[in-house]
Amino acid sequence: MSESNPSKPPRQGLVVPVRLDPNGKAGPTRGQSQGPEWRRTSHGLYVPSHVTNENVEQRIVEASVVVPEGLGITGWAGLRWLGGRWFEGTTAGGDRRPITIAIGTHDIRPQPAYGIAVTGEGLWRRMAIVHDGLRITRAVWSASFEMRYAEDWRRAVVALDMAAYNDLVSLEEQAEFFTHQNGWTGMPQARKAYAFADENSWSPAEVLIRLVWEVDAELPRPLTNRPVFDLRGRHLGTPDLIDPETGLMGEYDGPDHLPRAQRARDVKRADLLRAHDLESVIMVAEDFQDLDSYLRRLRAARRRAERRLAEPRTWTLEPPAWWTPTVTVAQRRALTAEQRERFLGYRSA
Repeated sequence: MSESNPSKPPRQGLVVPVRLDPNGKAGPTRGQSQGPEWRRTSHGLYVPSHVTNENVEQRIVEASVVVPEGLGITGWAGLRWLGGRWFEGTTAGGDRRPITIAIGTHDIRPQPAYGIAVTGEGLWRRMAIVHDGLRITRAVWSASFEMRYAEDWRRAVVALDMAAYNDLVSLEEQAEFFTHQNGWTGMPQARKAYAFADENSWSPAEVLIRLVWEVDAELPRPLTNRPVFDLRGRHLGTPDLIDPETGLMGEYDGPDHLPRAQRARDVKRADLLRAHDLESVIMVAEDFQDLDSYLRRLRAARRRAERRLAEPRTWTLEPPAWWTPTVTVAQRRALTAEQRERFLGYRSA
């Protein structure tokens, strides 16, 4: 945490909006603000026009300057500022989402033209913090808000899973916080989503695929990103999903799998797992628009995996003694700085 200083750039490369200055030194003059050299970010505040708000952190900084002491930016933007990699501030359709300020009883009006919204649910003072110079709400508050106001319960699961991905909250911490919000708007949706949450999902797409398995296909809940080993302790691979009973694996083949180096690693891993009779079914983005087709492939793969149950198993999910587990928030928080860089470097925003 750090002291709030709205006039100081909170992180390298970001620009804090400034007010009009009759002398044109600390900010633009009124005349200059009307010209092409300045861009208005909210009522009475400006940044140089070359500063783009395509950067999500810049958007958050521009909204932060209107937040009074004791209040905070919440929801996806609060989680993003705390390091939540997957909170990108867009809808599933790619539209920008507003940055929401938890205002309590303070009279701050929304500024929809500048992507600033407010929620007057009554922010508890202990839930308002300062992080890297910006006033935001604590992670459990932000995650609760994001879950309660998500477009549907599946997106609420995504919100909690992705907050856990960067260890901002644990499921235990979120459950305890929910006990203080009985009767709040959206709590039925949040509680339903909580029942399906997992601390080891690695992307929003993985969360949605897991829910397809469990809800739409009515299959047992798979494990997420569990390393698979041969019986000598050699690591074979870490599939997105795996059913511990049958060994059926689920993978999401997204854009990050297209580069040649990544594709080569994927093929090598698939060969290793296939050599141990592990069945895999791959999902791509288009399958979300044609779910019936994916469900047919999934159920067929499940039947093939079940036929192998009578055969000797040459793989295990039991890690060898030298393996450092990172499947829970508690395990990841217990890592040293060197271990976090080594094992979790891919999670950085």
